Amino acid sequence: MLKRRTAFLGALTMLPIIFVAGSNAAERRLRKAAPPPAESAAPKASPANTPLGPLDILAKWAVIIDYNSGATLLDKDADVPMAPSSMTKLMTIYLVYAALKAGRLQLDQELPVSERAWRTGGSKMFVPYPGRVKVEDLIRGVVVDSGNDACVVLAEGIAGSEEKFVEMMNQKARELGLTHTNFRNSTGLPDADHYMSARDIALLGIALIRNFPEYYHYDSERDFRFNNIEQYNRNPLVQKGLADGLKTGHTEAGGYGLIASADRAGRRIVLVVNGLATMRERAQESERLLEWAFQEFEDVTLFTAADVIDRVPVWLGTERSVPLVGGRDLVVTMPRQWQRKAKVTVEFNAPVPAPVAKGTQLGKLVVSGEGVPSLEAPLFAGADVPRLGVTGRAWAVLTHYITGS
Repeated sequence: MLKRRTAFLGALTMLPIIFVAGSNAAERRLRKAAPPPAESAAPKASPANTPLGPLDILAKWAVIIDYNSGATLLDKDADVPMAPSSMTKLMTIYLVYAALKAGRLQLDQELPVSERAWRTGGSKMFVPYPGRVKVEDLIRGVVVDSGNDACVVLAEGIAGSEEKFVEMMNQKARELGLTHTNFRNSTGLPDADHYMSARDIALLGIALIRNFPEYYHYDSERDFRFNNIEQYNRNPLVQKGLADGLKTGHTEAGGYGLIASADRAGRRIVLVVNGLATMRERAQESERLLEWAFQEFEDVTLFTAADVIDRVPVWLGTERSVPLVGGRDLVVTMPRQWQRKAKVTVEFNAPVPAPVAKGTQLGKLVVSGEGVPSLEAPLFAGADVPRLGVTGRAWAVLTHYITGS
């Protein structure tokens, strides 16, 4: 039987609720404030998709995801494979952290530097050859210095060769559900068959923060001195104190890119942009989009794990109803100006026949509304309800036919 009624979730939210039953030489020195390269004419902005409507941005590929709710706040070709450049190093460091957590690697352990690692081009940590380097220094060499040489030392130290390590990278990508990713190296150096999508980079960054919080502090370090060479974190948002990680990247094919994450009062945003023309453009655009995401949206707790959302009638049970619960905190991201227009609908069939086992899915919660990211969440029985005995069932059936209740 289908029933409708309107209610509110009290202090938890201001949203109307409708319940419905039924990411070269050793002596070289990098300067802290090197002048930016000459800039070419900036490309014209083009629209990205957002819950608020189109938003013009300069990045060729972009995505913004709310860490707590998983809501996509901005999408511009977010699932199109692209050259990820040094943002590749998120997966390299993910596997390093996994080895540390599993006890297969130690922070003070020294790894040997191969000639291949020492000769690796591009951005460098300037590892010595021959020599050995501590794992913790190599981590900083990847995270802060974006050192390709450090990546190869770590890859060889963990897997025996970079090729074997790349196999591990691709296996982990599959495990994490990165469906538009293929790795060919541990560094992000150019390769036509090496690609990721902006969304995959964001999801990898989220997984890294969530799974390895004890190591994430390396991302917020603004400089690192090794081998008497001081280098500075290339992430402009980290340097300005606007973000606490993660990585920048640049190749001819991918342009200038960045994955950044920032936490404000418990709300975390993960931003990925790529395909920008200059370092300055990358810095300005990423800052603008990060501020936009924090200003235009907010996280709303619809209910907590302990909240009873409603009660579902039970037929021939020892109790006449069973509590309906979410089983977890449900946080959704809402555009601020549309919050009061959002509608939350609870759907279930009633009555539910006894016996009812606690944890059985009995319905779902659906979030909808103009300018609101859509969401569905399962709802479960919050208690066991045994079936009545023979006498009790007979009396319940008789009462139903007499009273209609």
